[in-house]
Amino acid sequence: MKIDVLTLFPEMFDGFLNTSIIKRAIDSKKVMINIHNFRDYSQDIHKKVDDYPFGGGEGMVLMPQPIFDAVNDIKEENTKVILLTPQGKTYNQKKAYELANEKSLLFICGHYEGFDERIRTLASEEISLGDFVLTGGEIASQAIIDSVVRLVPGVIKEDSHLKETFNDNLLDYPVYTRPADFRGLKVPGVLLSGHHKNIEKYRNEERIKRTKERRPDLLEKR
Repeated sequence: MKIDVLTLFPEMFDGFLNTSIIKRAIDSKKVMINIHNFRDYSQDIHKKVDDYPFGGGEGMVLMPQPIFDAVNDIKEENTKVILLTPQGKTYNQKKAYELANEKSLLFICGHYEGFDERIRTLASEEISLGDFVLTGGEIASQAIIDSVVRLVPGVIKEDSHLKETFNDNLLDYPVYTRPADFRGLKVPGVLLSGHHKNIEKYRNEERIKRTKERRPDLLEKR
């Protein structure tokens, strides 16, 4: 998989690309991630990328020219272009699986007060992390990239994500490790029994119970 990111702050990705699973995926060539500063595409002598909005209003707005030229330069025939905006569709695990099947993704990270409306015409789709506003799309892009890359075949073991939270619209079951008794807080006896059928039954029941308590809205989708 090839992933490109358009941003004004490429330094925000330094740690993200050089640690943990993302770094291993890059090193093993399961994914290639390129960070582009779209200021480099500005035709302004001072590399300006924003301007005041027509009609007045607060803040500065990203101009179309640098982003149009960047996308046209980087985009390939099969590239899905994703615009990160609070006005997009709310991201979820189902969408993560969909994006993991793509060959090429290009994320546009907005900043400042917003972006020229014509930039929307470049996007295959618009995505939001949720009903809140960030100062820019960089953190949102990292969250989405992280959730997608781990689903790329060979990045992590498939069993590690098949029964995760949100798969089958259920939250994940509780897990424990040693010691079996920590300051009076004990591990459920069934997990110490070695009886795999009973353990599986317990875990399925706990998934339903936990979802009912914490996210009943998910059960309505089942």
